[in-house]
Amino acid sequence: MTVTWEELGWERLADGVGRCRLPGWDCTAGLVLGADAALMVDAGSSLEEGARLREEARRLTGRRVTHLALTHPHFDHVFGAAAFPDAEVYGAVGTDALFAPGGQGRQALRADAVAEGLGAREAREAADALVPVRHEIRGERRLDLGGGRQVRLADVGPGHTGHDLAVLVPGAPAVVFCGDLVEESGEPQAGPDAVPARWPAALDRLLELGGDDGLYVPGHGAVVDAAFVRAQRDALAARFGVSR
Repeated sequence: MTVTWEELGWERLADGVGRCRLPGWDCTAGLVLGADAALMVDAGSSLEEGARLREEARRLTGRRVTHLALTHPHFDHVFGAAAFPDAEVYGAVGTDALFAPGGQGRQALRADAVAEGLGAREAREAADALVPVRHEIRGERRLDLGGGRQVRLADVGPGHTGHDLAVLVPGAPAVVFCGDLVEESGEPQAGPDAVPARWPAALDRLLELGGDDGLYVPGHGAVVDAAFVRAQRDALAARFGVSR
């Protein structure tokens, strides 16, 4: 039997579109439902969180998640990916190389997870289990989830990382899953893989996708509007010395 978004502690954003804020790092995971398919946006910070998301999606929809979009390759958004073994996995171009078995990308993700407080065993298991990103997005790609539900995946980075993917769900309002290009619960984090000079332009691209009336779902924190994204864009430009 299916349940409502609210019964599972999810936030309903539009018809067939919702998100939840996971404990620990306050990461967002999203879910977009069509008549024939279900798209999960990000997978949580561990195999356990991924399994939780998989089960909650099943309870909401009565079926499995068929597609998984990873907004960027940081552990708190991708380490649950192996919990969706049958899903088609999407990421920005270049993501799959970071997940290559035995590569430095996996080692860096595991080290970062442990440094941020994930248990060493959990981090190792999740890193070892990372799934290939079979569908890399360069530019844009449309997904048809059935029943008239069209979703656009857009390679909008680099910015927060070298591989930032946004997910646009058209509608009234449009919903844009931004990953950590936008953060509401704290100042946007710029680690060693950030590309500060390109970050403001990535936010401009998000605004083009969602428009003035869109709902913008940050990687961490509450859902925001276009005015918030513009203000964060200007703050980042000033912080990194990027001229308009």
